[in-house]
Amino acid sequence: MILGLAVVVLLAEQMLERLNRRHLELHGLEIPEGFAGVVDAALLAKTREYTLAKMEFSTWVNLANAAGLLVFFFTPVWDLCNTLILSWKLPAWLQGSVYFVVLASAASLLSLPFSWYQTFKLEARFGFNTQTFGLWITDALKALLLSAVLLGLLSAGGLWLVARFPQTWWLWVWSFFFGFSLFLMVISPYVLEPLFNKFKPVDRPELTKAISALLARAGIRVSRVFESDASRRSRHTNAYFSGIGPVKRIVLFDTLLEKNTVPELLAVLAHEAGHWKKKHLFKTLAWMESLALAGFYVAHQVLQAPWISRIFGLGHPSFLADVIGLLFVASLLGFFLEPAVNYLSRQHEREADGFAAELTGEPQALAAALISLVKDNLSNLHPHPWYAAFHFSHPPLVERVRRLQSLPIRRQR
Repeated sequence: MILGLAVVVLLAEQMLERLNRRHLELHGLEIPEGFAGVVDAALLAKTREYTLAKMEFSTWVNLANAAGLLVFFFTPVWDLCNTLILSWKLPAWLQGSVYFVVLASAASLLSLPFSWYQTFKLEARFGFNTQTFGLWITDALKALLLSAVLLGLLSAGGLWLVARFPQTWWLWVWSFFFGFSLFLMVISPYVLEPLFNKFKPVDRPELTKAISALLARAGIRVSRVFESDASRRSRHTNAYFSGIGPVKRIVLFDTLLEKNTVPELLAVLAHEAGHWKKKHLFKTLAWMESLALAGFYVAHQVLQAPWISRIFGLGHPSFLADVIGLLFVASLLGFFLEPAVNYLSRQHEREADGFAAELTGEPQALAAALISLVKDNLSNLHPHPWYAAFHFSHPPLVERVRRLQSLPIRRQR
């Protein structure tokens, strides 16, 4: 049954990929309504070529991941790993932590060749990559070590709570994970993000003054506005809010600062401010954590007996193996929840666009910024509607631009 579910998910994903690819092949050179004069045939041709290359790469990655999971779970490989790790004479919480970290680290190491190809072949082919091999391998090692430490802490703490509270561990573990995630949000701007990027205050008085005025109108307080050295790795552009509460701050990629006008930058920041004012982070966190709490309760009921280990034919059934098997099944079921998750995300993005248009009084500025992002990132203007509904966390760019262009201009005094 589990194997059948895995095959269904794989086939469904491949069907969506084929639909999206075919749609782009048929319509990729068409200039969408509202984009005449801002995109041309040459840009659309390059965008189609880049998107098709990414699609092909994604297909091979998905197939490789699926093959790896099927080999691990449905051949003796997992049984051998399970037997080996369970033979180590360690405290239960430490044994489990090692179990999870070893498997996760192995998966990360196996993904490195794909990451290398994406960075130094695919992205470099289209002029996006600026990263040296030394920086890439340093980033990979940092990410591997950081993931191992965080996963080790989470799993060790979670397993200790399971042993300490055998009947109510689902509530305690959920509380611990929730608290840990909030802790990471607080320390991320000061501890985690600086491991990978350098940040400095934006040194453009005209822009910082305009940002301060914009955020004051929005009623948002941020600690500072920073520029990150994203150009060391890529020519892609972006901006984001980081942290929560009194430690939240704005981060602008240096590539974005270089390529966009002040009105466009303000429009992008107004969009991000919209997420804060509409409390999208907290709304998303609330329903995601509610779903997680329900998931932990279901896991508690399912893990009463080691039947998952037996389904997979493990010679040494254990709670740890059952957890891993259950996580695999949950990842398959999560595929079917993705459309609902992304639907809510797209609704939030539409609300943030509307807020930005109202706050700046210049919806055309955000439309221009989105068009600039299309050009700078070679973003696909022709996704298949089914693919977008299933996978897109943001509305398709054409839809967003058309909606913004239809709004009236109300300039701020």
